[in-house]
Amino acid sequence: MKLLSVTVPCYNSAAYMRRAIDSLLAGGEELTAQDLEILIVDDGSKDDTGRIADEYERAYPKIVRAIHQENGGHGEAVNTGLRNAKGLYFKVVDSDDWVSGKALAEVMRVLRELTQDGTSVDLMVANYVYDKAGEKRKKVIGYRTALPQGRIFGWDDVMHFRQGQYILMHSAIYRTKLLIDCGLTLPAHTFYVDNIFVYQPLPYVKTLYYLNVNLYHYFIGRDDQSVNEKVIMERIDQQLRVNRILIEAHNLSQIKNKKLRNYMMHYLSIMMTVSSVYLIKKGDEESLAKRDELWKFLKEKDKKLYRRIRSNVLGVGMNCKTRLGRKVVEAGYTVSRKIFKFG
Repeated sequence: MKLLSVTVPCYNSAAYMRRAIDSLLAGGEELTAQDLEILIVDDGSKDDTGRIADEYERAYPKIVRAIHQENGGHGEAVNTGLRNAKGLYFKVVDSDDWVSGKALAEVMRVLRELTQDGTSVDLMVANYVYDKAGEKRKKVIGYRTALPQGRIFGWDDVMHFRQGQYILMHSAIYRTKLLIDCGLTLPAHTFYVDNIFVYQPLPYVKTLYYLNVNLYHYFIGRDDQSVNEKVIMERIDQQLRVNRILIEAHNLSQIKNKKLRNYMMHYLSIMMTVSSVYLIKKGDEESLAKRDELWKFLKEKDKKLYRRIRSNVLGVGMNCKTRLGRKVVEAGYTVSRKIFKFG
């Protein structure tokens, strides 16, 4: 069994996918062949993505597998990677992003040591870097103020997460079997499913490990990128679908650990804020009706959770038509951009 499976979902990624794959191979063929597998999932691409994937498989047959499928979207590509993964741990690296070879080597070292000691953790967390085009200073999202370092810990040991310090797909390395056992299946033809990937498995996570290295480089700058504001506006229905899946995923009142429950509540609150803000910014009657339907959906599923989310400063403004309400919406927009680099 391999130590780590990394899925690289690709759709028309020929122009940039080599950087992602080469960064994963940075440890050298002999080293990575022992512990790492790279699953390049060609999601029905119409450019040279499939040919490049096959090229890497021929060059690195012990490490790389090229998988070709009909177009199913980012979520289905992740599903395919998970179904084919042979590693003890599982990570997703998008084809326009990349990793630090030095940090990856450290991740592999720690995972190997944990495995050799007869222990394994459910979730490893590492830092990620916002690599926004044109910005000289790259923002690093680290967790040393929120998570203990250098040891296995549980949710009771977690400290305070600051705004913008959420665990995203970029920072998460899950135990593969945990993802399978919790029934994780991402919806096809839907963007923003990375939120489901990090949120749904959390109640099944009992042990965590935080490694304070800058592993993942999250590139922002392509005009067609899913976090581009114009693209978000066009795909808002997919964001709403993800919101509803998150709401239905768990009854938070049944989660016994208070710190985990509060973390998930705050994460869901931010997701509600992001969706509501963009619907309000669109401003037409249909969009405002969709905003109201989203909040109604939450209220019908969990009245207590609805009241708690509405009571925070961002939630209050989602239905306000006053000057104060509009200011709160703008504040919510600013927060959502800072956290998820939307826009």
